[in-house]
Formats: sequence, C-alpha cells, structure tokens
Amino acid sequence: MEGGIDDFLLETEDEIVAENRNIVEDEMLGDDGIVVPKVGMTFSSENEMFELYKEYAYSVGFPVKKRNSKKGSGGVLRFVTYTCGREGRRPSTATGSVRPQPTIQTNCKARISASSDDHGSWRINAVHLDHNHGTSPSKSKLFPCNRELSAQVKRRLEVNDVVGIPLHKSYNSAVVEAGGYENMTCVEKDCRNYIEQVRRLRLGEGDAAAIQAYFSNMQAHCSGFYFSIDLDDESRLRNIFWADNRCRQAYKEFGDVVTFDTTYLTNKYDMPFAPFVGVNHHGQSTLLGCGLLSNEDTNSFVWLFRSWLQCMHSVAPHGIITDQDRAMQNAIQIVFPNTNHRWCLWNILKKLPEKFGYHIDKGSIFSDIHGLVYDSQFVEEFEEGWIAIINKFGLHENDWLSGLYENRKRWVPCFLKTTFWAGMSTTQRSESMNAFFDGYVHSKTSLKQFVEQYERALRNKVEKEFQADFKSYSQMLPCVSMFEMDKTISICLYHLKIQGGSGGVYREDVL
Repeated sequence: MEGGIDDFLLETEDEIVAENRNIVEDEMLGDDGIVVPKVGMTFSSENEMFELYKEYAYSVGFPVKKRNSKKGSGGVLRFVTYTCGREGRRPSTATGSVRPQPTIQTNCKARISASSDDHGSWRINAVHLDHNHGTSPSKSKLFPCNRELSAQVKRRLEVNDVVGIPLHKSYNSAVVEAGGYENMTCVEKDCRNYIEQVRRLRLGEGDAAAIQAYFSNMQAHCSGFYFSIDLDDESRLRNIFWADNRCRQAYKEFGDVVTFDTTYLTNKYDMPFAPFVGVNHHGQSTLLGCGLLSNEDTNSFVWLFRSWLQCMHSVAPHGIITDQDRAMQNAIQIVFPNTNHRWCLWNILKKLPEKFGYHIDKGSIFSDIHGLVYDSQFVEEFEEGWIAIINKFGLHENDWLSGLYENRKRWVPCFLKTTFWAGMSTTQRSESMNAFFDGYVHSKTSLKQFVEQYERALRNKVEKEFQADFKSYSQMLPCVSMFEMDKTISICLYHLKIQGGSGGVYREDVL
C-alpha cells in the first residue's frame, strides 16, 4: 500500500514538473511555434542549447556560429557565445580597390551568451535578437551550418563514383529521390568536396596490402628502415610515413634545419607528398623522410610529425620552414613546441599581386615592401619602414598586412638572422626535391608504384651526392691570398667539408 502511495506521489510530481515546463515553453514560443531564446532558459547540455538556437535561426533565416568559448578550472567548458554568422567585419583587402571581394560579414550583433554551473547545466545569460541585415527563412537550408550529407547520399556517391557515373548525374538522382531541391540538405558542391576526400583515401586493388608487404620486406633486408601506416575507422589506408637508414643517418648530421612542404601530388594524385628536406655539406637538398597524406588537416600533420619524430629518436630540429598553413602551424606547436618555426618568405611575397593587384598604387606597394623586407638590417629599421608604408598608402585596415605584422618574427629576415637557418629562407628545397621525382612518376602512377619508384629515384639522388663527394675530395679552390693564415684556414675548411660533417656547414655559413 505504501509503495502505491509513493508511486502515486512521484507520478504527480512528474506531471506538475512537466506541466510547468509546458507553461514556460508556451510563453517562449514564437508565432510559428519555434522556441525563442530568452535570458534564464536552462539546458542539460551545451549541445541542447546550440540545437535550440540553430532551430530558431533556421526559422528566422540567418546562419549561426560559435564565436568564442572559455574553459574553467580542470579544462571544463564554462562560457560560450553563439552569434549570427554575419557577425564581425572584414575590411576590403586593398583600400581604393576597384574590385573589392564580396563578404557576408555585416558586423551583426545578434547573439546569445551562456554559462554552465558545477552540475553541467547551462543557462542563457544574455540575448540579442535584432539583426542589421535582412533574413530569409526560405534560404536557411543553403547556409553551411545547416548543410549535411546523409549516410545514404554518401554511400550512393561513393558507389556511383567507383563505376564512373559523373557527379552531377549522381546529385540529380539524389534530388529526384528526395522529391525536389527544396528537400535536399546539401548542395552539389558539398557532394563534390566529399567525393574528392573519398578519392584521396581510395587505393587500387591490393595497394594497401602490397605497400605494407613492400615496407615489411624493406625493413627485413635494410637495416634501419622505418615505416608507419595510419588506418581510418574502416581500416582504410589514410596516411603513410617512411624513411630509410640513409635518411635517418643524414638527419643526425644535417637535421638542424628542415623544410616541409606538401604541394606535390596534390593536384596530380589527390594525395599530398610530404617530404622532410635538409641541406647537406655540398649545399644539396637531402631527404630526411617523407609521407603521403589523405588530408591536410591538423590531425594528419600531428600524426606525420610524431611518426617522423619517433623515427628520429625523439630529436626535434632546431628550425623548420613551412608555408603559412594554419593546420601545419597548429601541428608544429603541438609536436615541436621548442622548434623555431619560420614561414617561407617567397610564398608570402608572391601573394602581393593577389592582395593588391587592383590597388591604384600596386607598383609602389610591391617595390616598397620588397625593399623594406630585404634591405632592413635592424629591427628598428623595419618597424619604422613598415609604419611609413602603412601611412603612405592608407593600409591601416588591411587584415592581411596586419596578420603579417603580428607574425613578423616568423618571416622578416632581420628578426631571424640570429638563428641558424643553413642559408634557407624558403621551402624551395622541398619543391626542388618534389621536382626531382617528376621524372620517375606520372599522373597514372598507382600508390604502390609510387613507393617503388621513390626508391629508384632516391638511388639516383645518392649517386649524385657520391659524385659531389668525389669532386670535393679531388678538387679544391686555390687560395688567392698570399698570407699563410689564409692558406691554413682554406686547407682546414677543405678537410672539414670532405668529412661530410655538419660542422663544415656551420663554418661555411658563418664565414
């Protein structure tokens, strides 16, 4: 009897709570039945709160994004702000440009802010619902935050791509199956991006097993050969790293500074070839290991860098040169926190025509920036010259230049001259190594064939280095000075060079 009373009381309490919740929700419903965010609303999780804001945004007709978040003690997320996707302001990249680039940003202030308590519950603390731009519910499905590919569509795209059905036909088929464009949750561009990603992961028949067998055989017959293979959740080959014993020994001598670049194979083979390259005592590029990646994101780079670091007995380089890729930069900070990271100077300066091509003073901007970067001998000289250029051409609102100035210690020579860089300021060493492989592979080369051809190409590279060793051993430049001290130094440098040690590179660079 008592148990029945307890059950009755519990049911009654649940009904009262549910009734109160319904009353609150009814008060917060908009004209179309969608819950409108209000201060004081509570949620059991951040995801529940975000989904409510997304539903509200969809009904009104604006995109949403997470603007910022803050973690409390213990690394637990405590504060978050969701804003309209048109929040912020991006000025034109070139003041006075006759062809400004379009932007969705209007500095819209619509947002909600929330915080969580010690029990993980979230409460909305601030709400701003007014927009400074038009909204359109009918266009909500086109915002990136609302687009997604269902598992069924993904499977259809993959199957059709394998049998050679063009993507636009696959997309049209999906539209018909969905009952029209208005029922689609994605656009054709999303399908194309997905297929491009899948193609990077797809291998030829038996390639995965053949590569692993080939590497295992190399490891059994070649002392010091190292390889690592990364598989995805479906056991498909995702990333590969390998280095032979010569690469590992070369790193001990020439691993002070490495360049890293992934431009090769990106367009031809859909899998970026990622070589680690140094410079030897002959001034030649020398390979220090390489990988093939399925994707150029932070996780892929972290995996590759950790594999390479483990291969090199956990000895990180003193310096590394890359382009300005954000994912690459994040991975370097994670895996090589104490390594000096330099941006490729050539990649930065070649963007000037792209950034200021339509500026009325583009010629003067190009020459002034080039002159400042290459001619500044002291930090103060560069700082003063940079301010003068900004004031001269009215570039105070240029985000690209502002970003470069904030990171000037990564690419401006006068900030980097106190650090040893083996005479390198660009990733051209990596690019020259990439070009070297062009004679051995082509657009139809399979992944397994590429790995095999890599070995043949590397033997040719080793032979050229051996010939350079012979030339250094059998020849020497005569000393033009009549002083005995200069003759002695010349002989010492000659012997250091032919020994093939990194000490010779250091002394040549200093002198």
